[in-house]
Amino acid sequence: MSHHREPTVVGVANFNAAEDAATLRGAMKGFGTDEQTIIDILCSRSNAQRQAIAQAFTHEYGRDIIEDLKSELGGHFEDVIVALMRPPAEYLCKELHNCMEGMGTDENTLVEILCTRTKKEIAEIVDAYERLYNRPLAEHMCSETSGDFRRLLTLIVTGARDEEAGVDLARAQASAQELFDAGEAKWGTDEEIFNKILAHESFAQLRAIFEAYKDIAGRTIEQAIKAEIGGELKDALSAIVECTQSAPAWFATRLRAAMQGLGTDDRTLVRILVSRSEIDLATIAREYERLYDKTLESEIRQGETSGDYKRALVALISPA
Repeated sequence: MSHHREPTVVGVANFNAAEDAATLRGAMKGFGTDEQTIIDILCSRSNAQRQAIAQAFTHEYGRDIIEDLKSELGGHFEDVIVALMRPPAEYLCKELHNCMEGMGTDENTLVEILCTRTKKEIAEIVDAYERLYNRPLAEHMCSETSGDFRRLLTLIVTGARDEEAGVDLARAQASAQELFDAGEAKWGTDEEIFNKILAHESFAQLRAIFEAYKDIAGRTIEQAIKAEIGGELKDALSAIVECTQSAPAWFATRLRAAMQGLGTDDRTLVRILVSRSEIDLATIAREYERLYDKTLESEIRQGETSGDYKRALVALISPA
């Protein structure tokens, strides 16, 4: 499996923040909004470039570009454009906060954001969360989740995972044996051991552990997790396992789920396309086509999304 990650959005070469700010101001002034111009600019600039545009906009016009965009746009089109304007960690914090507020917690979103990110990405999210909400992410999360699922996420959020360094094969062998002994080798599964290993080891080390596991158990770690662990812990551990093999393939399956079934899960659709556009969205699109024999772009064009919203999503997947 290749661990090559290719973005779709890389920013533009001869970038001029003041010029873009002026064009966007023009697109929002007077009669009617020029949505196409907003798409052309914001979907092709990198996040760093968008932050520079926001600063130039305030400097030039004394206005907050996000507030202006919100007052001019609506619906899911507004959601995608505003998401693009926020710094990446801050945007994911808003999504985490939203999925924990109000009635019931959306565990899928917690898993998607927290189980798939590297140690460095998690650290940025944790810092931003406390800055934005004046309370630690771990504390908020602990109040909204429970049991082994809570323990796993707490380990991840408190930065338990090792840095991506070299792989220790002898240690991988020992961890694999430990997982086997905690699962199939005994009555009742010792979730604690699964949590400890899957939250602490680097993604590269986990790959080696799962290879060794297959030799010991004669089946994959995914099969073991599906057979022995239930509920949201199963989803969280499965996400970690699948992301060690190929995060792009895991995100492709999430996109598929967001577009299938009754009504599109727009929040997830927007979040994955926006948050992965500068990381691996081109790779995700390739995996999508490999898995489902349809291009991600054609699925969005034929899906329930419409108008400017559809155009913005397509622009993120296949920039002009």
